[in-house]
Amino acid sequence: MSIARASIDRALLTWLLMLGCLLGGIWGFATIGRLEDPAFTIKNAIVITQYPGASAEEVAREVSEPLESAIQKMAEVDTITSSNKPGVSRIDVEIESIYDGTELPQIWDKLRNRVNDAQGDLPEGAGPSLVNDSFGDVFGLFYAVTAPGYSDAELHELANFMRREILAVEGVADVEVAGLPEEAIFVEPDTAITANLGIPPDAIANALANSNAVQPAGSVDQNGQSIRIERPAGSDSVEEIEGLTIGVGGEVIDLTDFARVHRDRIEDPGMIIRFNGQEAFTLGVSGKSDLNIVDVGHAVDDRIDVLFNDIPYGVEMHPIYQQHVVVEEASNAFLINLAMSVAIVIVVLALFMGWRAALVVGVTLLLTVVGTIFFMAIFGIEMERISLGALIIAMGMLVDNAIVVAEGMQSDMAQGKSSREAAGDVAGKTQVPLLGATVIGIMAFAGIGLSPDATGEFLFSLFAVIGISLLLSWVLAITATPLLAHYFFKRGAQGAAGAYDGPVFRAYGALLRGAIRLRWLVVVALIGVTAACYVGFGMVKQQFFPDSNTPLFYVHYKLPQGAQIERTADDMGVIEDWLGGRDDVVSVATFVGGGASRFMLTYAPEESLPTYGHLIIRTETLEQIPPLRAALEEFGRASLPQGEFRTERLAFGPGGGAPIAARFSGSDPDVLRALAAEAETRMLEASDQLQDLRTDWRERELVLKPVYAAERAQTAGIAREDVSQALAIATDGTRAGVYREGDRLIPIVVRAPGAATSGASHLVDQPVWSDAANTSIPLEQLIDGFDHEVHDTLFQRRDRVATITVEAGVPAGVNANAVFTEIRGAIESMPLPEGYRMEWGGEYESSTEAQSSLGQQLPLSLLVMVLISILLFGKLRQPLIIWLLVPMAVNGVALGLLGTGLPFSFTALLGLLSLSGMLIKNGIVLVEEIDLTREAGVPFHRAVVDASTSRLRPVLLAAATTILGMTPLLWDAFFASMAVTIMGGLGFASILTLIAAPVFYVLFFPRAAREDRAS
Repeated sequence: MSIARASIDRALLTWLLMLGCLLGGIWGFATIGRLEDPAFTIKNAIVITQYPGASAEEVAREVSEPLESAIQKMAEVDTITSSNKPGVSRIDVEIESIYDGTELPQIWDKLRNRVNDAQGDLPEGAGPSLVNDSFGDVFGLFYAVTAPGYSDAELHELANFMRREILAVEGVADVEVAGLPEEAIFVEPDTAITANLGIPPDAIANALANSNAVQPAGSVDQNGQSIRIERPAGSDSVEEIEGLTIGVGGEVIDLTDFARVHRDRIEDPGMIIRFNGQEAFTLGVSGKSDLNIVDVGHAVDDRIDVLFNDIPYGVEMHPIYQQHVVVEEASNAFLINLAMSVAIVIVVLALFMGWRAALVVGVTLLLTVVGTIFFMAIFGIEMERISLGALIIAMGMLVDNAIVVAEGMQSDMAQGKSSREAAGDVAGKTQVPLLGATVIGIMAFAGIGLSPDATGEFLFSLFAVIGISLLLSWVLAITATPLLAHYFFKRGAQGAAGAYDGPVFRAYGALLRGAIRLRWLVVVALIGVTAACYVGFGMVKQQFFPDSNTPLFYVHYKLPQGAQIERTADDMGVIEDWLGGRDDVVSVATFVGGGASRFMLTYAPEESLPTYGHLIIRTETLEQIPPLRAALEEFGRASLPQGEFRTERLAFGPGGGAPIAARFSGSDPDVLRALAAEAETRMLEASDQLQDLRTDWRERELVLKPVYAAERAQTAGIAREDVSQALAIATDGTRAGVYREGDRLIPIVVRAPGAATSGASHLVDQPVWSDAANTSIPLEQLIDGFDHEVHDTLFQRRDRVATITVEAGVPAGVNANAVFTEIRGAIESMPLPEGYRMEWGGEYESSTEAQSSLGQQLPLSLLVMVLISILLFGKLRQPLIIWLLVPMAVNGVALGLLGTGLPFSFTALLGLLSLSGMLIKNGIVLVEEIDLTREAGVPFHRAVVDASTSRLRPVLLAAATTILGMTPLLWDAFFASMAVTIMGGLGFASILTLIAAPVFYVLFFPRAAREDRAS
């Protein structure tokens, strides 16, 4: 007994299957995890090492080089890059993409061991190195907190309270606080007094260091019990620090006699954050990876509402980005698109097959979708952008199975067959071809989902959801569809008129017979059309990922190297004031000194630099962004010519970096800068569509270097380190201890009075203490003046080789790939000195790596698909006919994308894979139908025409329902190019398939054709 017939005879089991899909889908939708992007592991860690006093080149040579050498020994490492600044080494370690998230903790432990082992190779004064393996954590609930009028200590207390309370919310993994004001206790001794009294700097530093030190005080035994002695309370206020005494030469001197002590903010903080122009700090909340971010987000919102009952008046919390809101809106939009797609399918089928067939196929489609959500919940596949896209991609193939069965049963029952007979007949002929075609459609995506690298991890849900939905659609097509047809389809009279006697079928039959007669002309025409479309496809704009549909965009601003953070903040204030007067701006979050916390997976924070300013601007709608962005570009570039001002749209794919980048690697920094300058010149000559041409080494910086008079200084018993210490006290100050305030550790800094604003003129008068002479000596007696030098203060390396990157942007609306094509030849033809190399970065590198990753797995998938098609027929000619149809998939794609002006993006590539699956499925069922018709004894040419005619309605209806079902996605930024790819490709290629497949069939069976003509 066939499955389809059994589904009618044993209707209870079929109803249970249908009810299970429906109720399971409802349960799954209520419980399934929801994310914005797939839970994807960012396989990067950062190693930070301090080396105070060293130049950027010394940091690279003495710190980064030994650490990189140790890290390079790890087989798991893919790329090592380092950014070297004066006194700081930052090494970015990227792990090979074949390692998944479960293996990373062990790899990070191995990295720590390597770094720790290398500490002995670092110079004195460097380290210890800190390994940050949480660089990829995503804080999807991102808030700015403003509290005007509150003291810095109160802000810290408020932030700690809010962090502690939000961490207690179930489902919250971490809370990150950034942008709190940085304070210090400044001790400013009068240099003249300290010199006259003979007070060495070390005496002051030691007194301050011990004033609040934690030291054990021991214990006593009393009556058999050990009683611990508590240490004396330390300095817990600025006044008590002022009361410290220092012993010098047998005398005790009060600190206030020669120094001013005060608490204040440091002049050069690591970061300044403002929201709508008001000083703020940020709270980033991350949820646990296995939980529904929507539920976690609402729980956090509820907790925040409760917290504000205990938070003082004036404190406000402003959302910068709320992932749970975005995810909820995306889920609701998907439901609307799904409902519209199902409604469109039903309406189209009702028009061409009647309301009964529309109801049967529509219910089957709905059960397939909700059933897929049920299995997604069971297997732990979250509802996110990729998995939702998979459901939409699969929609066309989901409809096809049900249409084939429903159309066949309706035709047979119209001619008098019972529902059981029709079900057994249709399913007997089509269930195996449909299963084979379904598996082939799944295998088209296997190369993506089963790839062991990062692409496979990111897109695994695409393969899994398509696999589940297509297999479920086949199961329901041969069970639920026959049962529903049994209830809704009417049985016609025996010997009734043929189902394919209508004018459309007759016209198609006549057209096909003419095409078969002129088959060689048709083949030439098909080749010509396909070749022309391939040429046209080469003119389609290329894009890696489309812009996001979240109404956010960024501003990046960089001053020349050496600029202070306050100057950068002032420049950002100019932009804030301009934006504040715009009605189309909802909010502006300002970050000076570095990027924001990683609030979404595809956001890449910029490296911390005092010269960097960053704005996150939110508008009411997406449509407001282009004009606002254009006006802001014009204003920003005109008002801030001293810096590099550029804007950037929020993209769906990996963010950060420049669209166009060329890397030059070699040993000599001067040669690298010369190559970069030549590359900039060539780029500008090759294209006028470049903006913000720059290098990642930025500008060289002026450095003041004292000329140490070795003979005089050594005679006075003063070493180079003594001179450096004296200069530090005269400028930035030296850290002498910490002041404890609750859980805060506030540094105590010793510096000369007015050091922050004195410039450099007072340096020669700075006293330098000599232990040998037990007195202070003016600096001018120990040096031969100051030299001015120009240094690289941002020294970049890649895989242990100095590497400079020339970066460029493109104007808004201009395709980066088109500009890259213009400049590529000019850069690649540059003569390079021996030992130097050039390689491309930017969007070209990202898209090439992604497509290469797909290409590595596709051959295996293709081989499996070919083998399945051969095993399905047990012959070679039929599969060859089917595979000849696949190149036609590009025809309509090229026309659709050229007609709409949309680029061929990564999502369009996925649509093209889906399209190939649809075409192969249509080809399999059509060729199988021809074979079956011939086996029934029908003459060859008539069998080809009759079988093709019987497939006309299913092919056209499947194409029409898929095309119209994609219509709602044309207004979705992420899926628009994919929708056009499927709509244009399927519409054009389906019509060609109905002509090409029969013509190819006749050409591949010349003997049968001759025998038929002879008879």
